[in-house]
Amino acid sequence: MQRDDCIFCKIAAGEIPSTKVYEDDAVVAFEDLSPMMPVHTLIVPRNHYDNIADGIPVEEMGRLFEAVGKVADLKGVRESGFRVVVNTGDDACQSVHHVHVHVLGGAQMNDGDPSLPQA
Repeated sequence: MQRDDCIFCKIAAGEIPSTKVYEDDAVVAFEDLSPMMPVHTLIVPRNHYDNIADGIPVEEMGRLFEAVGKVADLKGVRESGFRVVVNTGDDACQSVHHVHVHVLGGAQMNDGDPSLPQA
């Protein structure tokens, strides 16, 4: 299920170009257009869900988070460390209301850094 007005649905469907890092039948991972770290990759399910609390079936949630390790490997941050962030709702600065996982890394991070990430 897709929404016609959702930019991430259009990216997942290949209707809008992106720099893809990984894809399978359940998810698409692509580079963030405004990266906050040297590695800033977004992972989205192909099906539309507004946020992580939107009743995503367990199988799809598992596939979404299974892709995190694959992206960390492909981007070379598994060994050095990386951060995984899921913003949920307007108060958490979720600006695109299609659930997505941020994989951030490639540099030292400070605990409590309020600048990471908003999308």
